[in-house]
Amino acid sequence: MKTTDFDYHLPPELIAQTPVEPRDSSRLLVVHRDTGALEHRIFRDIVRYLRAGDLLVCNDSRVIPARIYGRKAGTGGKVEVLLVAKRGPQTWEALVRGRRIREGGTLVFGEALEARVIAVTESGGRILEFAEPVEPHLESLGVIPLPPYIHEPLRDPDRYQTVYARVQGSVAAPTAGLHFTPALLDAVLAMGCELAFVTLHIGMDTFRPIGEKHIEEHRIHTEWCEVKSEVAERIRAAKAEGRRVVAVGTTVVRALETAAQSGVAQPYSGPTGLYIYPGYTFRAVDVMITNFHLPRSTLLLLVSAFAGKDLIDRAYQEAIRERYRFYSFGDAMLIL
Repeated sequence: MKTTDFDYHLPPELIAQTPVEPRDSSRLLVVHRDTGALEHRIFRDIVRYLRAGDLLVCNDSRVIPARIYGRKAGTGGKVEVLLVAKRGPQTWEALVRGRRIREGGTLVFGEALEARVIAVTESGGRILEFAEPVEPHLESLGVIPLPPYIHEPLRDPDRYQTVYARVQGSVAAPTAGLHFTPALLDAVLAMGCELAFVTLHIGMDTFRPIGEKHIEEHRIHTEWCEVKSEVAERIRAAKAEGRRVVAVGTTVVRALETAAQSGVAQPYSGPTGLYIYPGYTFRAVDVMITNFHLPRSTLLLLVSAFAGKDLIDRAYQEAIRERYRFYSFGDAMLIL
């Protein structure tokens, strides 16, 4: 399939720059796969479409303060580093801004934290080897990175975290979960739904459009994820009993489908390079909650695989006509 088939025009003013308050007051476009019907709701109305016995699965990854500022050892030249993905106990892939950041060079952060540039990646990034684990220093040295299409500073950094975020590791938020409040989660549990958590650490590649002419030629990025044995067991039980597995976000879809490649959910911990595009057979997920995604993105391909390209095309055009807010701080879809 041509990559251009997954392009669309979005008026720039529909790119949400700030989150709505409260979280669950964002809009919700309900997409019915069986009939093709579209409904306009508010996110807190999601309880009308959930059922007792549904297993709601969320991504508990927490965004780290991955943007850090430092200097070049020797010259003192300023550098800006965005940690993209952890590659080892003290090794990170990063995007680096600064003059002549060459292999073999040393960068200094804060008073004494050093990192050596050990490689240059094919995409122009850098592989940094820190003298010690960088994570304990991030709270004092780093800031939460926002997506490149958000240009307004965030007053409250916690607003770019889900209310259940707890496992440090992402450089971008699992945004479908941003709409949930503690009260809404309590309401979901009170109606008889179950709640489970997986972890998938999101990298910046999630924002990169597909550059190849045909989607089949694209080499997707890998992300680390974990589906624990207890969660895999609960998914298997739900499927066996005819209960629905509801994925809160595309990251949960990717994690669960990675764990279910054998046909049924199994425990999994490690990198996933699962690439989901139209034609894919879903093995774990029955319902998806998601935001609106960038043109030509792997996430748009994923939701098109789940709901069908024609229906997603129609839903997106409806959302644009109705002036929904798009992307990370935007509104949501519920795909039934």
